[in-house]
Amino acid sequence: MKTIKRLLIAFFVMLLLSGFASRDKSDPIDPEVNPFINGRNERNMIVIISDLHLGADLNYAECKNNLLSLEKLLKRIKAAPDVKELVIAGDMIDEWFVPATTDTYQGKDQADFVRRIATANKGVFDAINGIIQAGNILVTYVPGNHDLTITATNIESVLPGINQARDEVPGLGTYSPVDYPAIAIEHGHRYNFFCAPDPISNQVMAPGTILPPGYFFTRIGALYVIQGRRSAGDILPVFTQNISGGDSQDLLFRYLKLWKMAVRMFPITNKFNEKIILTNVGGFTGNYSVNDLVPYQLSAGGIIDVNLYKGIQDNWEARQTLNNLPIHIATSVAIDSVNSATYTDYQAKLQYFLNPASDKRIVVFGHTHEPKIVDSESFDNKKCIYANSGTWIDRNPGKTTMNFVVITPQSADASSQTLVKLYNFENEVVTKMAEDTLRY
Repeated sequence: MKTIKRLLIAFFVMLLLSGFASRDKSDPIDPEVNPFINGRNERNMIVIISDLHLGADLNYAECKNNLLSLEKLLKRIKAAPDVKELVIAGDMIDEWFVPATTDTYQGKDQADFVRRIATANKGVFDAINGIIQAGNILVTYVPGNHDLTITATNIESVLPGINQARDEVPGLGTYSPVDYPAIAIEHGHRYNFFCAPDPISNQVMAPGTILPPGYFFTRIGALYVIQGRRSAGDILPVFTQNISGGDSQDLLFRYLKLWKMAVRMFPITNKFNEKIILTNVGGFTGNYSVNDLVPYQLSAGGIIDVNLYKGIQDNWEARQTLNNLPIHIATSVAIDSVNSATYTDYQAKLQYFLNPASDKRIVVFGHTHEPKIVDSESFDNKKCIYANSGTWIDRNPGKTTMNFVVITPQSADASSQTLVKLYNFENEVVTKMAEDTLRY
């Protein structure tokens, strides 16, 4: 009996010790689990998140179920003794994902809209403001395409004291963290034909607008979602390429195919001639239909034309110059690659690593919602790293969500490496997805 008793005592002691061991593995001071500890007691880590897509109305916002997890992660960052900077790399707040039939500003203005977003996502904004106010971690915001026209003043109004990294060109920003010029962080929409600022098209009907066609595409997509993803209420006519129209007509036909794909992807119940897209945003004041956006053709094989974004196929070269693209992209390639995440990823290599005028060795984009780390090489055969910080939207089919990137810069020790790690926070469990290192 005593032997059995001793065995039982030993068994329960082992269970108790096992319980302590399992708790140790999840303890926030464990560098194997906590991504915000560098093991050096040095505040130098840079955390990058993007594509939060915070909306003013949680009935249709893309980030709703993940808000509490995002708030918890932000609180962990605030408490981390080794984090130096938090960078929010675009699409923090969402002015685009609003159903086409909804008045975005509800008869008011952008300032009120931004305040409504802060109210609807109070826990997240409180957490970010808590980091800013604590003063230990610099918080930097870089604009994306979904917050393309949100002014610096309106961002400051809900996040007082936040650092804003904006180019002189509206709607864009590229940021190198303090003391780390070899790192470049931007949203990645600068290179996208549908999403890059367009200060050329539609200036007569919407003076000063920079909204690209992706804005209208997203409004239609949001309407499709709230309509319950039902069948289409209309179809587009058959189009025939104008083979005698030259390069401009060929490019417009490519643009037309892009819109045809968009209409098939997000079928709405409305007729295409209905003026259902309410604007009063970004310089636009009218109501528009699908037919205003999709190029049209009056006769088979005849001239193709379009109402909104008239001439867009011919002004991409000028848009790239205005948007400060170091290496220009052919219009046909840009149109055909609108939906390609690989194309966006490649721009990090093309615009930075293969560009002799660039000294960047680590580049981080968002925008594609496809988290990854890609080993690359510069024009002079030096190792480079590209990372994509993924997204925080609730549904990201076929991919993870709740992603973030952590960069731990190298020390003066010659053997030290700069670490780039990609994490996932789904189910509020930190999972390392990928990592890479280099020394520059």
